[in-house]
Amino acid sequence: MVLNTVFGKKYKLNTSEKFDDYMKALGVGLVTRKMGNAVSPVVDLQKEGDEYILSSISTFKNVILRFTPGVEFDQETPDGRKVKATITVNGNTLHEVQKGADGKETIIDRTFTDDEVKMVMNVDDITATRIYKLQA
Repeated sequence: MVLNTVFGKKYKLNTSEKFDDYMKALGVGLVTRKMGNAVSPVVDLQKEGDEYILSSISTFKNVILRFTPGVEFDQETPDGRKVKATITVNGNTLHEVQKGADGKETIIDRTFTDDEVKMVMNVDDITATRIYKLQA
């Protein structure tokens, strides 16, 4: 499967496992973690020329990433950390590597299918999984 079949589709957070542990490992404060755990963001992916636009929209925070695959860019994470990020596209998976100023590296894989997005986030020895389902 290639990504072009998922452009413009909206996927809403359905399940979340170990997300609080993941945020804790990144040093995210309690209040921000509570907000992050309470919202159900909607993600969608667009493409303009060589550039991709990945949006995550929620009542807590809207995050829009514009990136060219393989090109490092400055990113502010939803919890306010400043990182250097590189996203590559491998079939229907967006593979993101974030490097924080503290040297901490986070790996996020977002695998798109026609009816869901599986987001697997790794930092230290913590793996969090969030599943987003296609909105009707």
